[in-house]
Amino acid sequence: MILRQIEFLRNLEQLRFTGQLIQTDSTEQQWIIYLNQGRIVYATGGVHPVRRWRRNLITYCPRIQTYRLAWQIDLAKVAANEFSLGWEYALLKFWVTQKRITQAQAEQMIRAAIVEVFFDVMQASGVTERIQYYQSISTFSSPVEIGEAISKVERLRQIWQNAQLNAYSPNHAPVIKQPEQLQQWGLAPFYQPLLRLLNGQRTLRDVAVEVRQDVVDVALPILRCVQLGWIEFVSIADLPGLVFRPAAPALPAVSVPKALIACIDDSPMVRKMMEELIASSGYQFLGVEDPLRAIGVLLARKPELIFLDLVMPNVNGYEICEKLRKLSCFRQTPIVILTGSDGYANRLRSNFVGATEFLSKPLNAEAVLGVINKHLKPAELPSTKSLS
Repeated sequence: MILRQIEFLRNLEQLRFTGQLIQTDSTEQQWIIYLNQGRIVYATGGVHPVRRWRRNLITYCPRIQTYRLAWQIDLAKVAANEFSLGWEYALLKFWVTQKRITQAQAEQMIRAAIVEVFFDVMQASGVTERIQYYQSISTFSSPVEIGEAISKVERLRQIWQNAQLNAYSPNHAPVIKQPEQLQQWGLAPFYQPLLRLLNGQRTLRDVAVEVRQDVVDVALPILRCVQLGWIEFVSIADLPGLVFRPAAPALPAVSVPKALIACIDDSPMVRKMMEELIASSGYQFLGVEDPLRAIGVLLARKPELIFLDLVMPNVNGYEICEKLRKLSCFRQTPIVILTGSDGYANRLRSNFVGATEFLSKPLNAEAVLGVINKHLKPAELPSTKSLS
């Protein structure tokens, strides 16, 4: 499952995707990753976004007040159009502009949030993905390479696993069940601090920040007490959220017939990425895995535009394109050849068999959408389109 999630991110990187990646697990927990040109701008969501925010402020921006009312007052000063990437990113930009934190501090906050979100997503089960395409986004920070984020998270996961903490989440809160046992265990001098910290109101991550230690170093002795039955882990709610003014709502979609776009490609990941990109842009999608069945499927559905992989088993894209052009219903249909080999000979043969366009892999989201907009009337949808 984790490998599939990583592959999905890698494909967004190759597509130079701009917009939201929304990941949801089997418990309906949701995370949002904002990307610009295939690189990560910010990440949020999960079970404790406000706790995460407060912890990172304590760690990286100690001069910023850590209570909700102070953030709310500052949010009221932020323009409504600054919330396209959420209230956290808007506040960071505001504080940098006001010179209350440095650019470096803001970027430390951003990277810490991204790593924590990735860690939690990789610990989750039954994760599904959907995307929401943006034409463009405005950022003030340096984006994070997907590979860099994945590498950091994999190292953290390995440390967590080596400590035999797989069955536990750093979002769990430890609470003392048998205080007398802890006192007898030689912890009397630390008993009162332990009662304060391990009261079921702080997660392992919260405790780690308070004692200024790594979360694994905090979790290990607590885990021993959990195994002895002296402490237990409980799930706790997030801190209260903030109220903010969202960006101006988009106009409702106009109900118009949606053009059907087909993609013939034997790669499931390519078809999925194309489907989400095309659907999020307001078009219908038809994916065909088996090139031998492609002609029949296309005849039945008659798409207005066809993306056609060049290299497939049993039959190649040239042969399919040539056969389609012999059919009256497809003589004028735009056919776009997809290939990882962008050579003159391939382009020449593509023209010879009647291909309309030629796109090189790895695919670029803007190039795909550019071809669609060139050959089809743009779907009459808002500029920010949601895939539901």
